[in-house]
Amino acid sequence: MINSYRCIFFLLGGIISKLFFRLLPVAIISCIFILGCTPDHPQSTFNVAGPVAESQLTLFYWILAAAVFVFVIVTAILFWAVFRYRRKVDDKDPEQIHGNTKLEIAWTILPAIILVFVAIPTVITIFDNANSPCTYEEGCLEVTVEAAQWFWNFTYKDPSNPDLEVMTSNEMRIPVDEVVNIRLTSRDVLHSFWIPNIAGKLDIVPNRVNTMWIQSNIEGEFYAQCAEFCGIAHALMSFRVYADSRDEFNEWMKLQATEASIPAEPLALEGKKLFEGEKQCYACHKVLGTKARSNVGPDLTHVASRTQLAAGILDNTQDNLRKWLEDPESIKPGNKMARQATVYTDETKKLDDPEISAIVAYLQTLK
Repeated sequence: MINSYRCIFFLLGGIISKLFFRLLPVAIISCIFILGCTPDHPQSTFNVAGPVAESQLTLFYWILAAAVFVFVIVTAILFWAVFRYRRKVDDKDPEQIHGNTKLEIAWTILPAIILVFVAIPTVITIFDNANSPCTYEEGCLEVTVEAAQWFWNFTYKDPSNPDLEVMTSNEMRIPVDEVVNIRLTSRDVLHSFWIPNIAGKLDIVPNRVNTMWIQSNIEGEFYAQCAEFCGIAHALMSFRVYADSRDEFNEWMKLQATEASIPAEPLALEGKKLFEGEKQCYACHKVLGTKARSNVGPDLTHVASRTQLAAGILDNTQDNLRKWLEDPESIKPGNKMARQATVYTDETKKLDDPEISAIVAYLQTLK
């Protein structure tokens, strides 16, 4: 085997010259797709809203700088070699050599230096984000997140009001400019908790509690998503996070802790009877102050006050609620409601239009 630098560079030059024009269209198309990475996207990790996301973005820039440095140096050497050792008319067979100690030491030490350059900020960021700056015992909010196929439950413990414990589903509220401690649990399979603008993802593992902390320094709405494939409806397992002022958050907590009122409208009252009786909706859902006390499905106590339905995939409107009740399988394939509830598995108990209208009217009173 010819082991000469000149031969190697000559071969590389030939390969590059042939591939350049073939790969050029691919490079152009890739650049077009990269242009789609805009901070204005609701799930962009470049549009940071809190200290965790900010530290992770800073780390990304460190790693990007190292990668760009390596790319520029390697590319420059490669092109220099291609032109410096290109074929000439009077070329003779190159000198046959074997090994170069200095060169081998150089390409061992240089990557090690680059690795250290990347490793130091990485380790610092990991440990800084792993330890909450304010625990529940020190006065900061704690939220237990339970992931299930394919929805979310959130249980709140606020040290400012330790007697008040609130549970809600598919929509998360946090006070702005405050540390929020997150405990992650899974009811079934592997999931992952991810709020791109606020913090990077952390896996949710069955039979284990993982912890993290988040903080939003900006009031507003943030998109969140399960970031680990968890079944057929994985892409439809999302939720919204709302960062509110402390006063607004306290009012929301008080509202979520209140029991559902008895509807006054006859149609809604009929829907309540169907929900708690013949149609057996109470067997899977919870509504405070009623016989519905199950946690098989999402908590519906104040479902009408939420902005989204079906774990963040539908706007909370009367039409969308009706569509969900008519055929949940068509909206979220594989969901347990469509495959286990008797109103969908037993033709004799199927919901008719008047019953759907009544249940929709009842659910819209749960504010």
